[in-house]
Amino acid sequence: MYKSLFLLVLFLVSSTIAQVEFSKFFHPKTLRIDYIHAGDAKSDEYFLDELIEEPVWGGSMVKMIDPFDYGKYKFEVYDSEHGSLIYSRTYSTLFSEWQTTDEAKKTRKAFNESVIFPYPKNECKVVFYSRDKKNKLHKKFEVEIDPKSYFIKKENRLKFENFKVQYSGPSEKKVDIVIIPEGYNAEQMDLFKKDCEKFTGYLFNSSPYKERKESFNVWGILAANPESGTDIPGDNIWKSTLSNTTFYTFDVERYLMTSDYKSVRDIAANAPYDQIYILVNTKKYGGGAIYNFYSVAVNKNSREEDVFVHEFGHGFAFLADEYYDSETAYQDFYPIDIEPLEANLTTLVDFDSKWKKMVDKNTPVPTPVEEKYSNTVGVFEGGGYVAKGVFRPMIDCSMKSASVDNYCPVCQEAIIRMIEFYSE
Repeated sequence: MYKSLFLLVLFLVSSTIAQVEFSKFFHPKTLRIDYIHAGDAKSDEYFLDELIEEPVWGGSMVKMIDPFDYGKYKFEVYDSEHGSLIYSRTYSTLFSEWQTTDEAKKTRKAFNESVIFPYPKNECKVVFYSRDKKNKLHKKFEVEIDPKSYFIKKENRLKFENFKVQYSGPSEKKVDIVIIPEGYNAEQMDLFKKDCEKFTGYLFNSSPYKERKESFNVWGILAANPESGTDIPGDNIWKSTLSNTTFYTFDVERYLMTSDYKSVRDIAANAPYDQIYILVNTKKYGGGAIYNFYSVAVNKNSREEDVFVHEFGHGFAFLADEYYDSETAYQDFYPIDIEPLEANLTTLVDFDSKWKKMVDKNTPVPTPVEEKYSNTVGVFEGGGYVAKGVFRPMIDCSMKSASVDNYCPVCQEAIIRMIEFYSE
């Protein structure tokens, strides 16, 4: 029943969004806009950095308009001659997370960010939006683009060879994941190749990915790093690496991220991609991910498989963390008077928009954490980093605990919907 309901909803959503004819407006290559995003806890500003032409477009040539009300940000591309919307995507960034930290209340900071879309044939306007605390989108910035401008850079600053880890077909009909090596030196490229095979196997150990393996391509980039490992500031360890990842992001030891998004994009540009995964050569536990930004996991830890799959849930499907008993730097990340945008959390402000139809009429709402409800879709209190006021779909899930092949039905539906969007 759940599957039939999901497919019906997917059909209705897809059929109500008019898509754009790719060949009319775009070339099959990429335009990248790099910009600076700066501000503090209460305000933000955008500053154009540069425009870059990349040789390959790895995304859909059918689904140009984003149907998802996800992410902290959105950008839209308008054809200048006709004023028509020809492309849009939603996303989040490291800056959006930083704004919820104590540091952001005391200082102003700048982060480099970027967006990509198919290379336009004609002049266009790109409009950037940001959400307020009520999740309403507001226009923040716009850029006029002449695709024939000789100021659009064409060189690849970090050019490397790619290789196929898993190939199922043309990129425009698949979800393309590019795996970037971080902290693998020249002597460790064979190790990186083996790790790409191993971690791709991890992804397809879990439902619903395993049932839809043929919807994915996975690429690796042979990008040797100057040194092996990554930065661990708390241990006074500093390594020279290509993506400049570091533990202790936002002063949380396990949070392993990078603010050097330009380098990440430069390396990823060596293959077609929809999602970027940074694989870090370290045995220390950690990782992280941000929706339509990048995901990060480590390669030599006892929890490496569940970290890899958990983080991809964030980066790919905008799934929220369902735990509430681990250290984070965030403050009031999910206000309890607003319904979260993520599919797997609710504050019950608008539960009709979430998984209400999947909850049996005999299951109490909220649902007590009792053995008899251990395999039941319900409404369990605790999630989104807080113990009260935010609710998750099941007692346990891959988005809550260190577990393998354990996505709940709600998370699985969100993932399936995203796979279908990219691979139709």
